[in-house]
Amino acid sequence: MKQVVIATKNKGKAKDFEAIFKPLDYEVVTMLDIASDMEIEETGSTFEENAIIKAETLSKALGKIVIADDSGLEVDALGGEPGVFSARYAGDHDDEANIQKVLEKLIGVPDEERTARFVCAIAISGPDIETKTFRGTCEGKILHEKRGTNGFGYDPIFYVPELGRTMAELTPEEKGAISHRGNAIRKLTKELPNILK
Repeated sequence: MKQVVIATKNKGKAKDFEAIFKPLDYEVVTMLDIASDMEIEETGSTFEENAIIKAETLSKALGKIVIADDSGLEVDALGGEPGVFSARYAGDHDDEANIQKVLEKLIGVPDEERTARFVCAIAISGPDIETKTFRGTCEGKILHEKRGTNGFGYDPIFYVPELGRTMAELTPEEKGAISHRGNAIRKLTKELPNILK
């Protein structure tokens, strides 16, 4: 089985990648498996910049092809916040506090104005390949309270109108079929043969 190295220590992201790469016959390996003590500063001002920083840094350290993503939530009524600060919006990687901060900031905002999207930028970098990025999005609305126990991050408050459920009410396979990360990965996998030749 071929291996794909993902520049993340986030178990939720690793599961998302596994659900998408397994059918393609790739084993997903993360920083938790091979570089758990390495810290990569995300200093970019866009999702793409952060994904490139992570992919290129880990690729140089390992001498392997690495895929990295940076993703987050953009809420229209909050001017695109939390954006690149999604994981640390209310502190460092505290999903519950992040959700509460978004819900508090949206108090009084009517349903029709609670539009939002998940954005994912994926970068691929390697010793002999030019770094490339791919962007995927998923449109939805922010609910007034949490629903569902699957997924991670903002999934419990992100409602997908065409499915009538939140991201946290979807199976990993259902989520992968429509998610921002799934959409970005599909663009990447379509290009993979050209990138890796």
